[in-house]
Amino acid sequence: MDVDLRQLRAFLAVADELHFGRAAERLRIAQPALSQQIRRTERDLGVDLFVRTSRSVALTAAGRVLQGRARSLLDQARRDLDEVVRVGRGEAGRLDVGFVVSALPLGPIERVQAFRQRFPLVRVELTEGYSSTLLARIVRGELDLAVLRDPDPDPAVRFLPFRTERFVAAVPRGHRLADRAAIRGTELVDDPFVFFPAVAGAVATERNLAPVVAGGRRPEVVQEATTWATVLHLVGAGLGVTIAPESATLAAPDSVVLLPLQDDPHRSELVWAVRADDDREILRNFTAATGS
Repeated sequence: MDVDLRQLRAFLAVADELHFGRAAERLRIAQPALSQQIRRTERDLGVDLFVRTSRSVALTAAGRVLQGRARSLLDQARRDLDEVVRVGRGEAGRLDVGFVVSALPLGPIERVQAFRQRFPLVRVELTEGYSSTLLARIVRGELDLAVLRDPDPDPAVRFLPFRTERFVAAVPRGHRLADRAAIRGTELVDDPFVFFPAVAGAVATERNLAPVVAGGRRPEVVQEATTWATVLHLVGAGLGVTIAPESATLAAPDSVVLLPLQDDPHRSELVWAVRADDDREILRNFTAATGS
């Protein structure tokens, strides 16, 4: 059976009007062409849909069944095609967004919510993780975009600026520098460090430690942790010190003292990351809705 939507529309016009002339006017086609379409539909289905006489047109039992089904099929096709158009315009579908937890105080989720409000038919799924793991998922096509902190460069990914922020030093109360108004990062080079593991990313590691490196000397990392919250609690417990992006320290415990860094030019960069070859309208809509 090879019946197309045009044939169904022609059949419905005749079924509703029960008059080939009026149906042809409704469809704005010639009556002979309409008659040919109906005969083709009957031939394709292998059943008669109308009883025709010189004075009247009536539906057969099969025609009455098709009248209800055809209307439903056309309505469903219209809805499906509308959805295709909305997806093509980036107004519907799904968007998988990743984020690093330390970026949350700077408002990326609020931007996602602004997009949701403007495009309510788009289903947005959020995923948290390391910059390095989120970046790999973007390259593999598992995420559409993500807000990352100091990611490693990748030719398959395009980075769009989000925010730039300073680094601060975090030391335990009772530390020899805790009473200072500000310090130079190099003053911590001999202190034990609490820090992220290397898998968090080479660029992120080097930028965080850059304020401390002095004359080629690097601090020794004695304890690793997978979140800034854990890093800061370990600092507060006296296991060491750390350098952190300013926003990552907003929830630091009272056992930690945060110290501005004097004359430090280094900055942590938060960026939106998308695949370099991804030019879908849904991403353009996200950029327009969020100001990214």
